[in-house]
Amino acid sequence: MIQDAEAVVIGAGAFGASIAFHLAKRGRKVALLERHEVASQTSPRAAGLTQQIRADPLMTELAMRSVAKIERFRDETGELLTFHQSGSLKLARTPKFAEQIRDEVERGKAVGLNIEPITPKRAEQLAPFLRAGAAEAVWYLASDLYLEPVDLPRAYVRAAERLGATILDHTAVTAIGTRAGAIERVATDHGEIRTPVVVDAAGAWTGVVANMTSIRVPIVPTRHQLYITRPIEGVTAEQPIVRILDVNVYVRPERGGLMLGGYEPDPLQVDTSAMGADFQIKDLALDFEPLRKLTHEVREQFPVLQHAEIDEFRGGLPTMTADGRHIVDRVPGVDGFFVASGCCVGGLSISPSVGEVLADWIVDGEAPVDLSPLRLTRFGTELADEERLRQACLWRYAHHYSAEESPVVAR
Repeated sequence: MIQDAEAVVIGAGAFGASIAFHLAKRGRKVALLERHEVASQTSPRAAGLTQQIRADPLMTELAMRSVAKIERFRDETGELLTFHQSGSLKLARTPKFAEQIRDEVERGKAVGLNIEPITPKRAEQLAPFLRAGAAEAVWYLASDLYLEPVDLPRAYVRAAERLGATILDHTAVTAIGTRAGAIERVATDHGEIRTPVVVDAAGAWTGVVANMTSIRVPIVPTRHQLYITRPIEGVTAEQPIVRILDVNVYVRPERGGLMLGGYEPDPLQVDTSAMGADFQIKDLALDFEPLRKLTHEVREQFPVLQHAEIDEFRGGLPTMTADGRHIVDRVPGVDGFFVASGCCVGGLSISPSVGEVLADWIVDGEAPVDLSPLRLTRFGTELADEERLRQACLWRYAHHYSAEESPVVAR
């Protein structure tokens, strides 16, 4: 057990692993702490797909930077990372969402993305498992990609360790010590580490860790589920990701079959502080019925899925915010305490850039880009009420693909 570190990162999922690597790359003595095994909780249960065009310019910039970093991953980290840059399709079945398609194409082109409107026929040529005849509008973004989700954090951890980072798995944080309003130490079940910087990247346990310094992080851990079919004739890894806007469903190739995931209208929300010290994401109760309903909702677009045999069914516990944006911030009132959370079911694919900008902020004393839209304190006082926060996060999850702002959010 080390006794001193220049920074302690809590949580070895996608955010934590990326932050630890980028801090080590900047020459910092880093300790990465994980209560369980490295990259064992929500990250390996993710979908592993990117979407570069986001709801606002900052999120789009971070997503674009992450794709660029994945493209040159081996050059930057020395680690081989397999990914499939097959692009993505987004399909609108209603006039309302067709307008969103047109807006995203316009905004994407303005920032240099290779995004274009295409015909339903062209969409079917790109993704033969799709039937797009009923589409009102479709765009195609050629540089989007997907990967095996667990590969990314594991590769970052290996690269961080090679740069001198200390990886402490099966190490539970029991307290965070401060002196005169500044971080001083982290206590674990294996001893203490003196440090001036702590990054809370504990995923579904972010709130539990933050509470050790009496800080509230306005997030709600929310179950997200997906399934993977057995191999289907004609499906190849080079075919694109497909998203159906009005029902919040995504489908992509995986292991010769198809992966389907979606955003349920009434998802399970979990209070991890009430789950007990031994709770892990593998213990999370799953329910296939919502995915069965979502599969039926897209029966015209994906007839091949209606009777496909299921090879794997899994679910994780990503953290939702009320506006669908991440929380990446220096905590006001606790010098040296940073939070990276609110992944909103898109954290894994954006983690390369989040880790880089937060590491630069810690080392240089200021963020390299304006991260104020992701500040911890951006929400109004109405969301101080836990029930209202849960309702706001539920609405945002259930309208994940919609550009519409939540009527519950007060900012």
